[in-house]
Amino acid sequence: MIQLTGAAKRFGPKILFENADWLVTPNERAGLVGANGTGKSTLLKILGGQDGLDGGSVTVMKGVDTGYLPQDGLSLSGRTVFAECMSVFADLRAMEEEQETLTRRMAELDPAGAEYARVSERFHRVDSEFRARDGYAIEAQAGAVLSGLGFPTEDWTRRTEEFSGGWQMRIALAKLLLEKPNLLLLDEPTNHLDLEARNWLEGYLSSYPYAFVLVSHDRYFLDVTVKKVVELWNQRLNFYSGNFSKYETLKTERRAQLQAAYDNQQDRVRQLEAFINRFRYQATKAKQVQSRIKELERMDKIEIPPEEKTIHFRFPQPKASGRIVAEFKGVHKSYGSKQVFAGVDFAIERGDRIALVGVNGAGKSTLIKILAGIEPVSGGLYTLGHNAEPDYFAQDQYKELEPEARLMDDLGTVAPRATYTELRSILGCFLFSADDVFKRIGVLSGGERNRYALARMLMMPSNFLLLDEPTNHLDMRAKDVLLTALQEFSGTVVFVSHDRYFIDKLATRVFEIGGGAVHVFPGNYEDYLWRKEGQAAAPEPPPEAPPPPPKAPANAGAGRKPVLRLNPIKLRQMKERRRAIEDEVTRLEVEIADFESALGNFHSVEQTVQLTELLQARRADLETLLGEWEEVAQAIEANR
Repeated sequence: MIQLTGAAKRFGPKILFENADWLVTPNERAGLVGANGTGKSTLLKILGGQDGLDGGSVTVMKGVDTGYLPQDGLSLSGRTVFAECMSVFADLRAMEEEQETLTRRMAELDPAGAEYARVSERFHRVDSEFRARDGYAIEAQAGAVLSGLGFPTEDWTRRTEEFSGGWQMRIALAKLLLEKPNLLLLDEPTNHLDLEARNWLEGYLSSYPYAFVLVSHDRYFLDVTVKKVVELWNQRLNFYSGNFSKYETLKTERRAQLQAAYDNQQDRVRQLEAFINRFRYQATKAKQVQSRIKELERMDKIEIPPEEKTIHFRFPQPKASGRIVAEFKGVHKSYGSKQVFAGVDFAIERGDRIALVGVNGAGKSTLIKILAGIEPVSGGLYTLGHNAEPDYFAQDQYKELEPEARLMDDLGTVAPRATYTELRSILGCFLFSADDVFKRIGVLSGGERNRYALARMLMMPSNFLLLDEPTNHLDMRAKDVLLTALQEFSGTVVFVSHDRYFIDKLATRVFEIGGGAVHVFPGNYEDYLWRKEGQAAAPEPPPEAPPPPPKAPANAGAGRKPVLRLNPIKLRQMKERRRAIEDEVTRLEVEIADFESALGNFHSVEQTVQLTELLQARRADLETLLGEWEEVAQAIEANR
């Protein structure tokens, strides 16, 4: 479809890539990856004809129709959302109008006349093409895509200019998906999507009939959509078959092979140079010396490209809170006539890492704001636990920063004990390098300021972090730094994120928000989906179930969830969860034994009551974990 040959591109004095060759095939399903600033977006624009090369050539086959979606910057106006989406079917709408005109014309003509035959023939030709292109279903197609991308029906008739930038990009994405170009080019398509819309897009791309190339910093999204990874690294294109997880494995193997080849070559170079230096001036060895000099000259030298530095920074740990960090009892929340929550009950315990999920508008941000004390409850009781200190990171947190302050100076004020090197390291983690660290906050873009606000918050964390979309505007490297920091964090975290990998690796519980309720699920997002699928798959019991076979126990299979076949990613995560549960069970058993031992030594009534309550809570936790362990173990066993 498109062929790059010896392609080269510069950005000022910086070489983005050179000597790049790539044949984009009609069945391409590629993910373009690389660090920020390596030229991924530029390469995507070149494939889409939005930018040119500084060297080499790009050849586009006849009939190739590309559709390009940038990261942001698109603005639509003048039509309703539905009309804007239907505009991509302009040619089909013209055919429909022609059919109506031809129908009226035939009604006026004599069926036996030559003119009628000519008009009739044209009508059938247009009608056949209209049907072949599924023209009678275009409204249904537009509705399906809009619903999948999170537009409720009542928003279809709103004007496009009424929507924010993120929703404008959703409309632009909807139009591209409806156009169905034979090469789809998507630059960070999930940036403006919630988890539900992202899941829908994964399914849509999995069945997309043509080629696509996409840039994304979402590991899970790449894992389930692409079959090839094109890595832009060290000014070169490197190709890997398989999804992102396979790419990471192959890259490690390739690096090891390259290192081994480099080491072998260096051994040979040392041998040749030692021989040459030793016998250079001996006439009897002149022929052998010249032979070795020529071997050195002909040698295709192997180079080991510099590896990206792995930055690890351990954030300061906060003081401990009480066991119960926050508790809702019968909480209601309304905005005028709109009810967000009704009679919600839950408790958040110390060390919880809770992911909030739900469709846009379900109340995720509202719940976080209530926990932060920014929004009051309309009814019921919200109690903050002993020594719990909430700290809130908003989607527009950058608005709270001092615009005239320089990054290094401002960060130093919140972490006065950090060294200059540590401050630069943490800024590097969040993509501020070189002279960027001396920029004033006011000159940064919204995304850059939010990245800095997150780094600033984590340099002086409270023991109860409330994070609304902390992974926005972060590349994979920065997400990894944030993920590791939060995994090692000793406090409590409640967060909203649309990154599946991030949620799966961090969450210990999932709160599903919707319909005015909060449903609590143990485990990460994969566990949550597994339980939801199990509930959906469970058949309704018959009115009168037949008795069990005589040889089977009366309660055989009671309470078991239906067996679900797991994909390799989910199965691996199940095994990791089983190990985590086993570690937690061991810890709880030790705590229970300690409490039981302490109860054997009476000191006071108050202490006995307190120890008894703690013991009961730990036993309840242990029972819950053992039940979950059994479910996970059954699922793993069923997928052997």
